[in-house]
Amino acid sequence: MAEQISKAELEQLARKHLWPCFSPLSETDTYPLIVSGDGCYVFDDDGKRYLDGLAGLFLTNVGHGRTELADAAFEQANKLHFFPLWTFVHPTAIQLAAKLASMAPGDLNRVFFGSGGGDAVETAWKLIKQYFRVKGQPDRYKVIARNIAYHGTTLGALAITGVPEIRDPYKPLAPGAFHARNTHAYLQKEQGEDLAEACAKDIERIILQEGPETVAAVFLEPVQNAGGCLVPPTGYFQRVREICDRHGILLVSDETICAFGRLGHMFGCDKYDYQPDIITCAKGLTSGYAPLGATIVSERLAAPFVDSDETFMHGITYGGHPIGCAVALANIELMEREDLPGRVLRYESEFRSELESLYDLKFVGDIRGAGYFYGIELVKDSATGERFSDAECKQLLGDILSPRTFELGLICRTEDKAEPVIQLAPPLIAGPEEFRLIARTLRQAITEAQEIMG
Repeated sequence: MAEQISKAELEQLARKHLWPCFSPLSETDTYPLIVSGDGCYVFDDDGKRYLDGLAGLFLTNVGHGRTELADAAFEQANKLHFFPLWTFVHPTAIQLAAKLASMAPGDLNRVFFGSGGGDAVETAWKLIKQYFRVKGQPDRYKVIARNIAYHGTTLGALAITGVPEIRDPYKPLAPGAFHARNTHAYLQKEQGEDLAEACAKDIERIILQEGPETVAAVFLEPVQNAGGCLVPPTGYFQRVREICDRHGILLVSDETICAFGRLGHMFGCDKYDYQPDIITCAKGLTSGYAPLGATIVSERLAAPFVDSDETFMHGITYGGHPIGCAVALANIELMEREDLPGRVLRYESEFRSELESLYDLKFVGDIRGAGYFYGIELVKDSATGERFSDAECKQLLGDILSPRTFELGLICRTEDKAEPVIQLAPPLIAGPEEFRLIARTLRQAITEAQEIMG
């Protein structure tokens, strides 16, 4: 129907009826209208091409327009379009659960399906609370995440999220979530292993402060998204794992973004060599061709439910949707056939090199990340480390860089949850041509911003 409606009519309908995510309703009719995609690129209603430097929203890992995934959805819809995983099961959910269990590290053998990353985190916290209750430790319900970390916006996941401006409008939140220091190393006094120790000790500080017998889990992303691709210093996850084990606390690896090749491995915990008790994932699981999320759980956590009549009293209507599972199976098969994680490992140094060519720009302070997941932190003067004021940051990102990069044909993310950053996460099929286009576009946009702001 949308193709038969004029642009003016669509803008009017958007203004009257559409409520976009994280977006002011006053600007609904001014948003670009994206109508198609092919490979690493998307096209607006006027036919203009844009490099999708954010892979949709960190998820179109295999690229746009992959007919294999559309065909998998079509075939499954014609066979069984929907049936719930409530008492019943269906083949694609079983096959996908088995596939994920075979890929996941250690004894992560049980898979609970949802519809996205936020409800995977919600599922994990609920399961953890019930697990400890069944084990006779009902006082263990508290969880620790990191400052500025994003783990979802449902009320449970929102409590775990550490971004104040997202949390504050919805207080009071679910009790029991606390936030420790993150691994933002730029311009900090600690670096490397010293930073790893300081950040891990801050998690243990909260554990001791609250009482280890009350803390259930620690939620961490392999590379923290919010704040601008904060990478873990060497030894960080090993130290956190040791702290969790010593206090009987579970470690959850939130891989909503970092799984399925984004960091060059099927799971980010494999890259950083740590064993979680739970992995939460979504996004790249289907490359966005269908909604699906998963909570992959250690056999140890499932054991009390297997060995008793205890039921996990939780469920999501679309969790394990037959079409979503069929798409996920086809998506993983495609990634394995084309070795997309291996492609990321082969090309990540070239991607980083292109981005690091921007270091000569005054506003470019730090470039960090891993695989195909990078952030560029912007400062007023890279020589002195002087930061932008809040007003300057708003001007830089909202008035200059965000509209200008889009005008130049690059979709990326500008955000200031901590310091102003540009984030990049292109499809895993991107290569040298796309890297050069990203660097060239950012150089032009940042140079213009320097000229405007002085």
